[in-house]
Amino acid sequence: MAETKRLLRVEGMMCQNCAKHVRLALAKVPGVTAADVDLDTKSVTATFTGDVPDEALIKAVADAGYEVKGVEAV
Repeated sequence: MAETKRLLRVEGMMCQNCAKHVRLALAKVPGVTAADVDLDTKSVTATFTGDVPDEALIKAVADAGYEVKGVEAV
């Protein structure tokens, strides 16, 4: 099955601890295989297989205490 990527613009990430929380939250979403955080651009590239709705990614980040400002296909 092919991998799909989404770039999430995340408000509120400032340190490696924030990055860890977001990575762990996204890792719990079924189908997500990786979450690469870039603190400089305050973005996360989520890699997944199968059909993972943007809403599931947004909810996972929100449940970790951060706000998604946008989602883009990569």
